[in-house]
Order: sequence, then structure tokens, then C-alpha cells
Amino acid sequence: MTVKLSILGSTGVIGTKTLEVVRNTPSEYEVTALAAGRNVEELAKQIREFCPVFVSVQDEESRSRLLALLKESNDISVPDIGIGDSGLLTVADVPADVMVTGIVGAKGLLPTWQAILRGTTIALANKETLVSAGELIMPLAVDKGVPIIPVDSEHSALHQSLRAGSASEVHRYVLTASGGPFRTWSRTQLENATVEQALKHPNWTMGKKITVDSATMMNKGLEVIEAHHLFQVSYDRIEVVVHPQSVIHSMVDFVDGSVVAQLATPDMRLPIQYALTFPKRIQAPWPRLSLQELQTLTFEPPDFERFPSLKLAYEAGKMGGYAPCVLNAANEVAVGEFLEGRITFLELAILVERVLEAHQPGRPSSLEDVLAMDKWARQTARTMIRKGG
Repeated sequence: MTVKLSILGSTGVIGTKTLEVVRNTPSEYEVTALAAGRNVEELAKQIREFCPVFVSVQDEESRSRLLALLKESNDISVPDIGIGDSGLLTVADVPADVMVTGIVGAKGLLPTWQAILRGTTIALANKETLVSAGELIMPLAVDKGVPIIPVDSEHSALHQSLRAGSASEVHRYVLTASGGPFRTWSRTQLENATVEQALKHPNWTMGKKITVDSATMMNKGLEVIEAHHLFQVSYDRIEVVVHPQSVIHSMVDFVDGSVVAQLATPDMRLPIQYALTFPKRIQAPWPRLSLQELQTLTFEPPDFERFPSLKLAYEAGKMGGYAPCVLNAANEVAVGEFLEGRITFLELAILVERVLEAHQPGRPSSLEDVLAMDKWARQTARTMIRKGG
């Protein structure tokens, strides 16, 4: 039976890797809807190859450019084209068996919520959705009987390792972290870290926002919060260990002392394929892990002093309520400002901490509450930057 598939963020890393998986077994999938940003050249190629019935782009200018590109090809059917947030919601409404949420940031929240309401299985690569609104998203998914299957390599590894036992048999969940490009840098060196240096990840090819988050270790902090919601586990049972080789993607430590880990080459196509074919596994053509070529696997504790963003994420997660939403929103603003050269690398965590301190603690009772707090946190972060901290 053909699986109907929609993708949020089709021209990004997760989206293009997902389409590579589809391309490997095209008879298994029908791509029904795609959402992209402004990369309409890549989106036009995807439309020609996969023939979705609906696509969405970021704005009207992108829509006009996409239409012009598509009209150059007389042999394809031009899909309906939406724009902005309404376009994302329409993508979530197009009938699909699985929606891959490869979009970056809190903008993935509303379409994910909409897809769950429709009963669409979520292949989750947009960690910000659970970070911002996990207390609402997970109960909704349970109520609707909608599976949320993780695509992040770390959470996929935990998901796979958990097949060796039940959740009640787990002692701790161990998330591995590469340490990013600044793993060995001193605090003094980090004071002068540039955007170009932050974007040079040693192991993974990712978008700019996630790569900067990896450099600050905020990405791992967001993954801790995501793991808390996905696996319904307390924060004191989620441990982060730095593993520079990125071969062990995460581990589950069971109560009897057995540690089950998932190992693979650092290639996002594997966890994407696993999410799309779960509970089955199928043959894949991409490079396999060679145990003979592995010389060293090393592990070290994270340094919360040099990388305070990870500590902030743990604190926000334990606080719960609005705090993770504020953490995520402030961080998105901070990363954008860093990429534009308006704040320094070390000021990323400082800004997030100050917005967290300024927020009014509480618990959201609706998605509107989350969106309102997200908006407040972004405005507060921008105000602090304009006022020079």
C-alpha cells in the first residue's frame, strides 16, 4: 500500500534527505504536499519530480517566482500554491498518512497541531514543537491516537534502543552530543568566536540555526526537553554525554545494567527512513558503518560553564510551564541576531537567560497561550538587544 507523505521544510536538509529516501523506493510513497521557504528553484525541481497537489512558500514574491519557473515546463501540472502560515496549515490539511516536520523553529507548531487533529502520523524533526508546547501536544496526540515518531538522530536512537525492553525497565536515557565545533575551545577563545567558525560543524551537515545551536549546545538542551516529552521521563533520568565521533547516536541504560546503543554513520537518511517504515526496516543503499575502521570511541561530560545554554535548557525544562517556550523563542531571536553579527557568541546564552528571568511563570491551557508567550519572548529579546542588554 502506497504511503501518502507531506513534508514541512522540503528544501531544507531534512526535507531533501526525506525525498532521497522516497527516491530510493518510489513505489512505496506518494508525495501529496510540500512546504518550503524562499528556495523556489529547488522546490520547482521537487514539484516536477514528485507532482504534489499542493505546495506552500514563504511569501507572495516567492509564489510569483515559483509560478514563473513552473510555467517554463509545459509537461507538468501546476499545483495549488499557498503562502506563509496559512499555506503551512493547508499542507497539514492535505490528506497524508505521514507528515515529516523538517521545518526549523516554532513555526512548525501550528501545522503539527493541525496534522494531529487530522489523525496524520508525525515524523518529528522539528524539536521546537515539543519544546514550546509538549505539555499540550503529547496529550493531544494520545487522545487522537496519533503516533509521533522521532526523526532527530538522538531520539531515533533512543526509540530504536527501547525496542530491547519496556520503559519501566529503563534506568536512564543517554543523549550523545558531538560537542560541536567549539568542544575544545577555552572560554577566552569563545569570546571571539565568529559566525563562520560556529557554522563549521565537524560531523553533520545542517541548517544554520541548528548548527549554531550545536555550537552553543543549546541544540542538545532542546533535545533533552524533547526527550522528556517523547518518552515521558523525568529530567533527572536524562543524561548528556559528549561523544565527538557521532557514531553512537544515543543509549538506553536498563535497570539490570545493560546498555543498549544505536550506532550508525552520521547520516540523517537512516533515522528518516526508520521513521517512515516503522515498525519495519528495509534495505538502504547509503554508506554502512564499518566496525573495522573504528579506532576510538570517546566520551566526556559536558562543560556547563563553557556551554551554559545546556544548563539553561535543563533549568527551563524542570521549571516547565511557559519556561521552555520562552527559552526556545528567545534562542531563535538570539541565533538570528548572532548570524547577522549584532551579538557575540557568548551573548547568545546571556540573552536567553535574561528573557527567562523576565518571564512570568505559569502553565499554558491552550495553544493560544503558548503562541502569546512565544510572541512576548521574541519581542522582549529584541527589546533587550535594542537597549544594548
